[in-house]
Formats: sequence, C-alpha cells, structure tokens
Amino acid sequence: MKQRGRHRRQKRGRALRAFLAGTALALTAAATMISASQATVGDRPGALKALAASDRTAGLRLQERLVPQSTLDRLAAAMGRPVGVSTVLDDADHSLLGAADCTTTERTALPVAPAATRAYCWDAADTRGWRAGAVTTSGDADDDGHWGARRVILSGWTHQAGRSGKPGLARVALVDASDPDRLTYAWATLAVPVDGGRDYRGLASPVSGMVWYQGKLLVTAADGLYVYDMHRIQRATVDSGAVGRVRGGWAAQGARYVLPAVGSYRVTGGSARPAAISLDRSTAPDSLVASEWVPADSGRHTRLWRYAFSSDPARAGLLATDAAGHAVATEAYETKTAGVGGVLSYGSQWYLARAADTADGHGTLWRQNAHAAKATRCGSDGTNRCWTGPSGSLSYWEETGEVWSESGRMLYTLPLSSIDRALS
Repeated sequence: MKQRGRHRRQKRGRALRAFLAGTALALTAAATMISASQATVGDRPGALKALAASDRTAGLRLQERLVPQSTLDRLAAAMGRPVGVSTVLDDADHSLLGAADCTTTERTALPVAPAATRAYCWDAADTRGWRAGAVTTSGDADDDGHWGARRVILSGWTHQAGRSGKPGLARVALVDASDPDRLTYAWATLAVPVDGGRDYRGLASPVSGMVWYQGKLLVTAADGLYVYDMHRIQRATVDSGAVGRVRGGWAAQGARYVLPAVGSYRVTGGSARPAAISLDRSTAPDSLVASEWVPADSGRHTRLWRYAFSSDPARAGLLATDAAGHAVATEAYETKTAGVGGVLSYGSQWYLARAADTADGHGTLWRQNAHAAKATRCGSDGTNRCWTGPSGSLSYWEETGEVWSESGRMLYTLPLSSIDRALS
C-alpha cells in the first residue's frame, strides 16, 4: 500500500488532537479509586541493564519460515479471491458502545490515572467466553495513520480454555474507527494453512501481542510469531462452529472471514518468547519491540528487545533477516519489572505495563531507560498502582500522539503526553 507524505500526517494529527482536546471524556470518576493500603509499591526496578551482543545473537534469535506461494494460491483458488480490510469493514455487523453506555463494573477496568480520554466497551454477548489480549492500529500500519481512507483498530481475542487447559482459538476484530462516535467491527478467525493449502486449522494460541506494519500483521504465539497478510483475507462460506473445510464449503467458527498465516518466526537457541510486542517508529528503520512474560514470584528479570523491520520493498512488513533467515535482536535489556503485559518504546524511553498482584487490584505503568525508572502516580498520596489490572498491550499511534490499550471488555485511549505528566 502506498504511504502518504509526512506533511499530510502532521496536518491530520493537528486536527485530530484539537478534536480530542475538546471531546475528552471525564472518565476518572468512573474508575474505582485505590485504597491507601495499596500506596506502597514493592518493586523498584531501577534503570534498564543492557545485554551483551552474545545474548542478543544467541538467546533472542528468530527463524523465519514463509508459507510457499503455491500453498496460498491453492487455498485462494478453492475459497475465492482474497479481499482486503475495506471489504471486511464494509461488512461490519457489530458496534462498540461508548463509555457512558458501559456498565460501572466494565468502567472500573480503566486506568485511574492518567485517565482515558475516550473509551468503549465490547458487546458482552458477542465476547462471552473470549478474552481480549492485543491491540494494533492503522497508526502502526501506515505513517499517516490511515488505511485507505479509514482509521482502523485491530483487536485480538483468544477463546478461554476449558477444563482441558489447552489454549483456545484466536480471532481478530477489524474495527472501523473513522468516526470516534460510532465504532463498528467484524470478526476474522486466525488460521494456519495445512495440507499444502487444501485446508486450514485455527490458530490455537493465546494472543497477547499484535503489530500491524505495512501490509502484514504479526501475532504472538506459543513459540514465536505468526505473520498474516492483510491483503489476503478469505471469506468463509458456511456458518459453523468448525474451522476449515466442511461439507458445503469453508467455516471459521462463526466468523465471516478468515486470515490464513503467510509465515512465522520461531524462537531458536533461547528461551525468550515474545509475549508483548509493539511498533517503534522513532528508530531507523522502524522496529518491533518485545518483552517476555515473567511471573512476579519467579525471581528472574524480564528481557526487553527489538528487531528491525526489513527495508526491502519486496519484504514489506517482514523483519530484517540474514542469509539464513534469522532475525537477530538489534538491542536488548533486562529489567526487574515482572508481570509485564504491555510494552512500548519511543525515543530512549520504554513503557512497561505491569499486571496487578491481585485479581481485583490495579497494575503499575513504568517508564524506564538506561538511567532511571518512574511510575505513573494516582494522586497526591503518591500511590503508583493506578493502571489497569490485566495490563493489556500498548500501541502508540504516532500521528495523533495516542496510546491504545484494552482492559477487560474496555477499549480505550489516552495521550502519551498524559502518561509522561503522571510520572512520579
């Protein structure tokens, strides 16, 4: 997709910032304030510690595997010509509710401070049994913040595991966010081609991170990342709870669209698995940043690292790799912050969303660099536990200066500048 010039991006950004400044929601009062007993924060992560080059080369290396073109062509020949994002959005059959129409319980999942400027909730009936896990936007996909004429948000969900304990299937909501007062969306099931493109299976993996860059969507999986092509969305033809080829056509667990993977990146030679990811447009070239999930009681430090995106037009949206197909981390750190569910990097700063210690508590949002660490503060009492409890993924929309995230059934946004102002 052809990218537009920076001058247009900046013009749209100024206009949208002015709009947001005049229509920001007063959501602070809707969030449950934190008791004084939570005022003491047990962790003080300090500055980031840079990892040696050997650790980056061996322990954080990914192996790229692309699906053969013949496999994708065979699947498309059987299912019909692939469609793009606009076709799916034109077919949107669901709407998100504005914050005022969400329940009090749903709104308590929002951060206490800094407060969201806009927030929405998902239809409870439409998302029952599913868990939100990742957010990315057209602000990642294209530097002017639009995909075609639209502003788009992608939200990744995982079906909650049953008694078997096995991970459920994954799907993505494609949200038309062009009108801030009316967000509509449609579902696409994430899948993996099998049998040379004669069939596909659902992606059975928790989705904790996503990045939509140029035409590709990178999604976290149990053993690395899966790659999807946003120009190769296939139509499902049978309304069924099954996934794949069925009697009479193709099914996608009730969704009308399916995204077949076009590649993957598997972890090799190390134990670090990308759990949270986001895009950093402040580097040259643009880069993918990642963090691993380390439980608070593990005694281990959390690793943060980044991969460069390829500058080859023929590999748009893919990571830069060597001759052997290896993507090697270009930068890596350790932090004492555990339970990281969201990671963001911009300039020299890293923002880490730390999960709450209890199911009904609030998490902490840290900003760290090579010199220090600071956490957002809830108020004059110095309490730092004022972020969302589940600590969802973070996505920075550079054109507007907004950070998007999810907590429970709430999708929300706030300016990155408000996070910086709230640092203690």
